[in-house]
Amino acid sequence: MSGHSKWHNIQGRKNAQDAKRGKIFQKISHDLYVAAKAGGADPSANASLRLVMDKAKAANMPKDNVQRALDKATGAGDVKFEEATYEGYAPGGIAVLVETSTDNINRTVSNVRNSFNHHGGSLGTSGSVSFQFDRRGHFVIDRQSHPDITEDQVMEDAIEAGAEDVQTSDDTFEIFSQPADFAAVEGALTDKGYDLAESEITMIPQNPVEVPEADQEKFEKLIDELEDNDDVLAVYTTAD
Repeated sequence: MSGHSKWHNIQGRKNAQDAKRGKIFQKISHDLYVAAKAGGADPSANASLRLVMDKAKAANMPKDNVQRALDKATGAGDVKFEEATYEGYAPGGIAVLVETSTDNINRTVSNVRNSFNHHGGSLGTSGSVSFQFDRRGHFVIDRQSHPDITEDQVMEDAIEAGAEDVQTSDDTFEIFSQPADFAAVEGALTDKGYDLAESEITMIPQNPVEVPEADQEKFEKLIDELEDNDDVLAVYTTAD
């Protein structure tokens, strides 16, 4: 029994680590796609893509995964990918946006709808929840990487770079910009020597809400299933 228990514990830890790594790869794949779609798949001519590829390398992301994200963005290999965004509600009334890139729209919408149905959610119509989000450029600076930088200095540099807002916590500086200013802000911050822990265009909920405790498990399973879908680029929610 002890041997079985030990194996069970080891396998459980491995599964948890694999799941965590899978989510990291999914996030990087999304960022690769967005960067390549906006500025091309040549990292020497695309600073945003260079930054994401450095993240992929640091995370030991397989080259096949990287290439697949770039191929989706550029339409390489004679496979046409179509972008689609789905909107719906998770258990507890939490709004959910699902961004996808797919070579089979029927398969994707069916799988997304099934995920909502499996876990007590409901797929809505276009525009049913998107009004609850704002698209913004989002940059994160780890304060441990810049221990001598003050909040006033970050604020000054961010505004000078074209950002709209800076939010400070004990661990990070978070900087927000309009999507159109993303590349300019990213370039200016990088030129000033900031190490950006995160750099992306994302959807920010206007009024985050707590997930009711009774719905927490179903909510998490829904989001996990959506994020595990190979066609899904990103999942955004109004959950706090």
